[in-house]
Amino acid sequence: MERTTIHFVGPRRIELRGEPVVAPGADQVLVQTQLSAVSAGTEMLLFRGEIPEAADSEADTISRGLSYPTTYGYCAVGQVVQAGSSIERGWLGREVFAFQPHSSHFAVTPSALVQVPDGMTAEAAVFLPSAETAVNLVQDAAPILGERVLVLGQGVVGLLSAALLHEFPLECLVTADRYAGRRQASERLGVTAALDPADPDFKEKALSHTGSGFTGYDAVVELTGNPSALDDAIALTTFSGRVVVGSWFGSKKASLDLGGRYHRSRIRIVASQVSTIAPELGGRWDKRRRFAVAWEAIKRIGPRRWITHRFPIERAADAYRLLDESPEASIQIVLEYR
Repeated sequence: MERTTIHFVGPRRIELRGEPVVAPGADQVLVQTQLSAVSAGTEMLLFRGEIPEAADSEADTISRGLSYPTTYGYCAVGQVVQAGSSIERGWLGREVFAFQPHSSHFAVTPSALVQVPDGMTAEAAVFLPSAETAVNLVQDAAPILGERVLVLGQGVVGLLSAALLHEFPLECLVTADRYAGRRQASERLGVTAALDPADPDFKEKALSHTGSGFTGYDAVVELTGNPSALDDAIALTTFSGRVVVGSWFGSKKASLDLGGRYHRSRIRIVASQVSTIAPELGGRWDKRRRFAVAWEAIKRIGPRRWITHRFPIERAADAYRLLDESPEASIQIVLEYR
């Protein structure tokens, strides 16, 4: 039996490589992948060659040590098809999620797997990393009753974040994205408004939803992947408000205008990243608890509707080309394994 794995070999270059499937070790299981999701954020930074050399982090094992050639991916759903000699037989046949690179088969210890809830499809389960990220972002934003919140960027994580925020009793929830398809998906969530940040009157329109005489949003969640959006985020945040930065810009630099109202604004800029739990929550929250919340969010929100394209693994190059050259045409791309 042979497995197929995607290898990133240079900027905008991937290769499909086949190699024999190695039997799992005594303390491992072998998973046959059904679906994996392509990340439009970190994964596209790697594809385009925009990962900074200093990307290593002890906390972030997914993005640590990225350099060509490498394998990558962190949204794999499959079935346990073989178990090592020291593994309980009950693992055989289980549907599981793993933060694993795109490959048709992989061997790991059970501790590296997250069991998919009964009755949940693979199409839903591939959204676990995005849903967990959205949960983390909302926890860092810490919305309270009656606040005004703006979400910049309506990719998958932005849509999930907006869906979670919509469950709060906010005064208004406004989103923004430059792609019409994503704005339409956001509108279907029931947000107050979904705006185009390229509109010359964007800031005025955004502020118009915060009420007469109000000078901005209590919280702005930035998820665009575009460093210039940080200036918009700061400009649209009210006195003592907070900007939660969820984007990883990679090697792209952010040049901020901090010489105007920001100096006296007491605005807090918060770095939000899902690899760790916020220190103030660490005594009560762990990854297992956050996964449980993310699974329930997936059940309520139904993000599988945002899968716009499916490609067999053999056409992975087409999937990356589409996301790189025509990002407006897709929301979530998945790879299928037969």
